[in-house]
Amino acid sequence: MTLRTGVPEWPLAGLDVPGLAARGWRPVPFSEFVLKIHGRCNLACDYCYVYEGADQTWRTRPRAMPPNVVAATAARLAEHVREHALSKVTVVLHGGEPLLAGRAAIADAIERLRAAVPSGCEVEVCTQTNGVLLTDAMLTMLEAHGVGVSVSLDGDREGHDRHRLHANGRGSHAEVMRGLNRLAGSHRRLYRGLLCAIDLDNDPVRTYEALIETGPPRIDFLLPHGTWTAPPPRRPADGAGAPYAEWLIEVFDRWYRAPRKETGVRLFEEILNLLLGAQSRSENIGLSPVAMVVVDTDGTLQQVDTLKTSYAGAPETGLTVFDGGFDDALWHPGVVARQIGADALSDTCKACGIRDVCGGGAYAHRYREGHGYLNPSVYCPDLMALIGHIGRTVQRDLALASAAPGR
Repeated sequence: MTLRTGVPEWPLAGLDVPGLAARGWRPVPFSEFVLKIHGRCNLACDYCYVYEGADQTWRTRPRAMPPNVVAATAARLAEHVREHALSKVTVVLHGGEPLLAGRAAIADAIERLRAAVPSGCEVEVCTQTNGVLLTDAMLTMLEAHGVGVSVSLDGDREGHDRHRLHANGRGSHAEVMRGLNRLAGSHRRLYRGLLCAIDLDNDPVRTYEALIETGPPRIDFLLPHGTWTAPPPRRPADGAGAPYAEWLIEVFDRWYRAPRKETGVRLFEEILNLLLGAQSRSENIGLSPVAMVVVDTDGTLQQVDTLKTSYAGAPETGLTVFDGGFDDALWHPGVVARQIGADALSDTCKACGIRDVCGGGAYAHRYREGHGYLNPSVYCPDLMALIGHIGRTVQRDLALASAAPGR
């Protein structure tokens, strides 16, 4: 990563990729491919990392992914699958708002991708949508192609409409719920879950209970994107306090103590997995290699697009589907940094007692101008407090269970 002054930052400077290769390290092949099938949105959410972030390159890119980019992506995907003998890959249709691409273009893209890949590889396709365009016709097309659907919802009407607005300031909650109810009704087999951006002004328990009304299989609670250079809302830059942990702990206690399992909560389940010795399946916590790449509407290959919150051009690899394969992107320092586990952590994180659970937090949240990504997460105090609370809760319950009569 490079500052406006031209001085390189970590990992472009300081991460010895040739040295890693010489010592025998090899990257994990990509298994998740995020396609920016449409580059614009029908909402104007004020926290959006794409349109409100430091990187504004979306303005110069095509509104929708042209057919030649889809075709080139399909060819590169097939090449990557053959090279690594992959038995399954996941394609995520993303945006912007991916459903703006329209039913015909979406169906064509899915058919091209699946037709290109060798028959021994399963291509799972899913999409992340704001839900406004989940009409019966759209859902019927998605069902015909077996596309899993996740919807962004920030809680009840008041909480959701605080930020997830149309350009004219009108709230989107009513439209989202209409689409979501269709999805959770006759098209329920497609329903993969909800994504909820945390807002400290929203009551945590009321937010959770609003989210479970449609019976989602899983909920992802997302910390607002921010860095040390541009801290998230009410996240003290001096490190004092843990307001996001306090919010999440209220949700955890409500979820964990429910008399029956109401839904999965990805962040909590991943922390529990890691505390009990399993590996992480999330890019935002733990030290498992991240095997994801993004293809933008013009065919450029990018690292995770949440890096757009860091500075202009932060996600770029310098590659496109026309001039390089996915294997070339595997050796980009930014991709390598997210695959080498503890070796990509700051000294502070390496010495931390919860290092293997926290994993330094989300990579995008580690950025500090002048230092790059070799820092703890800007959410470090929150992650420590949340993981500590979950760990103590589980330890207490395990101790009570082992002391119960008959054990």
